[in-house]
Amino acid sequence: MTTASATISEQRIDALRQRLNAELLGKAEPIELVLACLLARGHLLLDDLPGTGKTTLAKALADCLGAKFGRVQCTPDLLPTDITGFNLFNQKSREFEFHPGPVFSDVLLADEINRTTPRTQSALLEAMAERQVTIDAVPHRLVDTFFVIATQNPIDSHGAYPLPEAQLDRFAMRLEIGYPDRSAQLAMLAARPAEFAEPREKFAARLSIDGLRDLQREASEVTVHPAVQGYLVDLVEATRKHEAVELGVSPRGMLSWQRVAQAWAYLRNRPFVTPQDIQDVAPPVLAVRLVLRSGSADTVIRSLLRDTPVPDYRT
Repeated sequence: MTTASATISEQRIDALRQRLNAELLGKAEPIELVLACLLARGHLLLDDLPGTGKTTLAKALADCLGAKFGRVQCTPDLLPTDITGFNLFNQKSREFEFHPGPVFSDVLLADEINRTTPRTQSALLEAMAERQVTIDAVPHRLVDTFFVIATQNPIDSHGAYPLPEAQLDRFAMRLEIGYPDRSAQLAMLAARPAEFAEPREKFAARLSIDGLRDLQREASEVTVHPAVQGYLVDLVEATRKHEAVELGVSPRGMLSWQRVAQAWAYLRNRPFVTPQDIQDVAPPVLAVRLVLRSGSADTVIRSLLRDTPVPDYRT
């Protein structure tokens, strides 16, 4: 990557940061992880309480990218075709016509995904893993930048359908946004209500989808030293042997972990991944794919990072 293109990429990322931080006050670290997930071409699970800004974040991200935004409010009576689309017979043409569902978007928000049935949840599996859906045996391609942000409420379990491990593994990471700090809450109170505020100026540094592809490609080209890859394998194997873990990280999860670490290094303007990058993204990456026998995910992850030797990748 040339110096000029690197500068343009840095400007684009800084503009994204500024816009998202303006929309979601006091949440710089979660926003950084969201950007890493996006650049790693993963999908994001937001496991948090209502009213913490999950929908605001998804809409702002789509607007920053100049992207088509789709939203599904998941309920028990939601059908798979409500997500993927369906074929409808046209009486005039005497042919079936395909009517695409909200999955045919650039950024899809699946709100309260654990409120809908496993059958409907599984409709997202193919879309998330292969970026296509199959309707009546005919495959329909999605955009290669397709990005899913799914939310679920961790508190109210009444009428909820926990996501199976096979679907959880399709997400690159799970995040909790949490409540804003005091200064951010005061800023919210001081701001003008949306219905009375002046119209927001068009996002000057808005990316195109092609611009996003460029950033994703550059992030995928970040170098991972063989010693750092060996460290990642050691951590993955440690998850499978840990006494508190029933199901550790799969090979697919390992690949996702490396891609997120590459994106994390890229966001720090570094052309190579360090063991610290692997560690920094471990909590959200492992939170979505460790099945535990006992203890908490935070405790297990801390012990894994503490007990696995860190290599010297500089030699």
